[in-house]
Amino acid sequence: MNVPLLDLHAHHQPIRKEMLCAIEGVLEKGDFILGGEVKTLEARIAEYSQARFGIGVSSGTDALLVSLMALGIGPGDEVITTPLSFFATAGVISRVGAKPVFVDIDPVTYNLDPHNIAKAVTSKTRAIIPVHLYGQCADMGPILNVAKEYGLAVIEDAAQAIGAEYRDGRRAGSMGNLGCLSFFPSKNLGAVGDGGMVVTNDENLADQVRLLRTHGGRPKYYHKVIGGNFRLDTIQASVLNVKLAYLDRWTALRQQHAEQYERLFLESGLIEKAGLRLPVAVYRESNVKHFHIYNQFVIGLPNREALRTFMKDKGIGTEVYYPVPFHLQECYQSLGYCEGDFPEAELASRDLLAIPAYPELTSQQQQYVVNVIQDFFK
Repeated sequence: MNVPLLDLHAHHQPIRKEMLCAIEGVLEKGDFILGGEVKTLEARIAEYSQARFGIGVSSGTDALLVSLMALGIGPGDEVITTPLSFFATAGVISRVGAKPVFVDIDPVTYNLDPHNIAKAVTSKTRAIIPVHLYGQCADMGPILNVAKEYGLAVIEDAAQAIGAEYRDGRRAGSMGNLGCLSFFPSKNLGAVGDGGMVVTNDENLADQVRLLRTHGGRPKYYHKVIGGNFRLDTIQASVLNVKLAYLDRWTALRQQHAEQYERLFLESGLIEKAGLRLPVAVYRESNVKHFHIYNQFVIGLPNREALRTFMKDKGIGTEVYYPVPFHLQECYQSLGYCEGDFPEAELASRDLLAIPAYPELTSQQQQYVVNVIQDFFK
């Protein structure tokens, strides 16, 4: 049996005609950059994320970058974040000339541990970037409290967590000063290319992001500040407007798959016998609908690389998110971190493995995945 990590063909097939119709509509109008579909998407995503404003941008990376720029963060400043995420989270801090400062993660959720933040704050600290990793919100209550105490901005990296809800019902991206979304094709709401969005409840920050995404020009060719080309293509927005109507259904299917995996792994005995660790949905008992949106379903176990090779040979797609934490990346050697500085992040980078959990996954495929992992340990 073949079980890819993600099957975009199966994902798009039921709505292919709707997507093509939307794209043809853009071709007819010819408004390819920041057109009507972009404005519609901005309003819809803002409402979906419980934010007042949405500003479409060229990628999730650029959403983070322009957010830092909108806050005026630059050389001499420090930004606290996690060492375990996609590289863009730390990379954008360096790109504006600021210094990334890492603190360790919570061993259960793999998100930024709020208890580690205060001791990393210095007179140069300007912001915190918590990441809602794999589709579950970071513990935003205490993070926001630390930010308030020290006068810091909060930029939520919600690239993997659109619609995910914190324990009090607030959605990813709406709790900090700015929230950053990615529409990379593998995301729960994915475009057919790159795309992203900044959401915020601050009108002034929203206006600044809009200004910065068009080279800082207002009106055209009159530049108030130096910005960049961070505009969202109208074709991508048209596809996303079609797919947004299905997002809650897809999230529900991912949650069902997670529950099925939990049952299958429990029945298999692998949790006890092999020391297998499953994702823990910490907000499941908080009576929120989107307690975890499972952009990735990650398991933790020793012998990850051997298992991954075994699964590949059996036709099962997997991925490692992420094999090298930021503080051990070659490009950050100058920061002076050493192996052992962030043990939880280092353990996660060694042990975690993402297995298929996309909406179109069948129960037979899930059973096959678990059976293959059982066979490996036999």
